[in-house]
Amino acid sequence: MGRIVGPFGVQGWLKVKPFTESPDALGEFTAWIVGGEAGWGERTLEDFEVHSKGPVAKLAGCDDRDAAQKMRGADVAIPREQMGDAEEGQLYRVDLVGLEVVDATGAVLGRVEGFFDTGETGVMVVSGEERERMIPFIPGYVVAVDRKAGRITVDWKADYDA
Repeated sequence: MGRIVGPFGVQGWLKVKPFTESPDALGEFTAWIVGGEAGWGERTLEDFEVHSKGPVAKLAGCDDRDAAQKMRGADVAIPREQMGDAEEGQLYRVDLVGLEVVDATGAVLGRVEGFFDTGETGVMVVSGEERERMIPFIPGYVVAVDRKAGRITVDWKADYDA
């Protein structure tokens, strides 16, 4: 959902780069899961503001600039139970992990292992028996997502990756 880019001030506040549509969306959650070199851990969000240069946050236990500096580069996630249901026509990537991915003929390409972003384009990582595939998660390649059936249909040929 975001990344900590560095300290903000001297009292442990953090500059945050959100990966959400709205810069203030991360402030709606009471707990963050923060992951860095030391691993992942849940942190309570004490305060959140959006300044002219972007969002800043105050997490419990991060009380000075040195502590904030140590968190630089850490990724920010949100516990799934805090997110609620996706609105009509929207998806949470976390809900797609583990779904089967098939091509237009029904041939199984693998299962969704995760996602990453390259600029404006999201990429779905699909692990199959033969290889790992990187499929852009955009219209044109993603034909249908059926969460009830546990399947994503893509316009992708097995030999695209050869």
